[in-house]
Amino acid sequence: MKPLKDCKILVTPTSFSRYDYNLAKELENTVGSVQYNNTGKPLSEKELMPLVADIDGFIAGLDDITSNVIEATKNLRVIARYGTGVDRIDLKAATEAGIYVTNTPGANSVSVAELTIGFAITAARDILEGNNGIKKGIWTRLSGTTLSGKTFGIIGLGSIGKEVAKRLMAFNLKLIAYDIFFDKEFLKKYRIEPVDLKSLFSKSDFISLHIPVFDDTLNIINRENLARMKKGSILINTARGELIDEDALYESLLSGQLKAAALDAFKKEPPDENNRLLSLSQVITTPHMGAATDNASDEMTRISIDECLAVLRGKKPKYIVAEP
Repeated sequence: MKPLKDCKILVTPTSFSRYDYNLAKELENTVGSVQYNNTGKPLSEKELMPLVADIDGFIAGLDDITSNVIEATKNLRVIARYGTGVDRIDLKAATEAGIYVTNTPGANSVSVAELTIGFAITAARDILEGNNGIKKGIWTRLSGTTLSGKTFGIIGLGSIGKEVAKRLMAFNLKLIAYDIFFDKEFLKKYRIEPVDLKSLFSKSDFISLHIPVFDDTLNIINRENLARMKKGSILINTARGELIDEDALYESLLSGQLKAAALDAFKKEPPDENNRLLSLSQVITTPHMGAATDNASDEMTRISIDECLAVLRGKKPKYIVAEP
């Protein structure tokens, strides 16, 4: 087994160790060399190819880690995902190549949940429209929507969905949720009604997405399900852009079927300037920043380093997504 002092690590997350630089220094002092991503964005397959040939460990952001990237590696033993989603990693290719894939579950749950609540209030109360109007000299008495008394549907009641639910309890609304597996004790404690997906779409005034991208969740927000939603409802996505058929969402917003959408993720990031969703004032957007807070960054940095070094030391990592 190669000594840690001879190991080379590639680190691509743009917020890695941003708030606690000592974490990066600790990694640099432990291994032979660390190469960082200085582009300010996730890396494409083409950009990764020349960087991975001789690395031993990869602390990865939202990069396109395809089978071609994995085939280009010679010594890679671990892909430690900085975050939770692994939909941009070819897990089958990694497993066949003898590479561990890990993630950092729960590290960013509170931060993403807080952005979700911020989105809900901003969209419901037309805060951006009011702000932008005043700055243009327009003083309009806008009529918003209260959260109190409404039905809030959560799709995906995992660690992030649970943190969202906890915070929504303060708003005196009804919580319903859809998931494949439910924590019955959590449902009871926070008075959440479990429902099927069709019921959630038809009953909710607000819907928030907190699920990974799989074959059966790809474009889960499509024309059929958007048509099921209440007229004037609000959609929030702080998960993955691939969950939404963006053309269908545009049409639904344009027709008034939906009051607003708040999006922290797009299918293509950054989105093209001609993405029609960007032309709508009722669409609130942020640059996939749900996990970009001080606490979340520090925790994801710490866990991803620990997982990467565990494998390089010949130990089994804690948060395994795929293993040889």
